[in-house]
Amino acid sequence: MNGQTRSNVKIGALVDIVLKKDQPTGKLTRGHVKRILTKSPTHPHGIKVMLEEDDQVGRVQNIVEE
Repeated sequence: MNGQTRSNVKIGALVDIVLKKDQPTGKLTRGHVKRILTKSPTHPHGIKVMLEEDDQVGRVQNIVEE
């Protein structure tokens, strides 16, 4: 599912994000959403979230269907 729409991103959802340091390579990090940081309903680069795992912050590229 698309990570550019805020309504698609739910607390506790399993997502793939790109961390700031990984933006040049596009390396994905998988984890569960702890907090949704983007306030606007959509964002072209993905909704910014904080993961439960190590409080990592990045933009959602993919929402994993569990």
